[in-house]
Amino acid sequence: MTETPTATKQKPAHRSGLAAAAREFVLIVVGALIVSSILRAFVGQMFIIPSESMQNTLLVGDRVVVEKLTDVQRGDVVVFEDPGGWLGAEESGQKRGSIGRFFEVVGLLPDSSHGHLIKRLIGMPGDKVACCDAKGRLTVNGQPLDETSYLYPGDAPSAMEFQVTVPAGKIFVMGDHRSESGDSRVHLSDTGPAGGSPGDAAFVPLDKVTGRAILVVWPANRFANLGVPDTFKSVPAPGPAPDKPSISLTPPPK
Repeated sequence: MTETPTATKQKPAHRSGLAAAAREFVLIVVGALIVSSILRAFVGQMFIIPSESMQNTLLVGDRVVVEKLTDVQRGDVVVFEDPGGWLGAEESGQKRGSIGRFFEVVGLLPDSSHGHLIKRLIGMPGDKVACCDAKGRLTVNGQPLDETSYLYPGDAPSAMEFQVTVPAGKIFVMGDHRSESGDSRVHLSDTGPAGGSPGDAAFVPLDKVTGRAILVVWPANRFANLGVPDTFKSVPAPGPAPDKPSISLTPPPK
């Protein structure tokens, strides 16, 4: 008697097709998340403006693109981590929950700016920044700045007078809305959370700078480039940067 071979059970074609499509979808999503995370870490990311300190250049709720490939320079709008004690003088962004934070980390949501600040870079290492000259202007290396293109209407360049020399490896920053900005000036007498010399907390370490803001991308009606104002192009080169800052809160010579 001839035996009939047992038929091998076959999976329905549509099931195997769905499984393959699902695997491909998962791989695409995981790959996109990895690429997005790498771009966020090394190329650029988006931030939400959390405070009024950069008005009217940047308004609360604006979304800005911050790129990380180019070295910062005088006049740039820069995003940086809190160097220590600054966020007590100025509100930061609201921290998202764990899910929202995950989407921030992988670059699918703009960073809520929690723990970060955004200001205009006024002084590089070795620069001498002072305010105010006989005409009430901020000066860098003796060169007066024409700040009318970005300074908040009605604000003075600074309500307090000072002279500083920026130390090596650090920068001096100020908000465009000077009367609402807890910037380098506010911390000229602070030693910082880890102690140190008076004024150390006023200068932002370059290794805490996330990058420079280059575009306002949202709301759509505020789309704009964030370039370096022309006034910074005439600032002379700095002298040697000291190891420690030089700070005087007396008026500079008129």
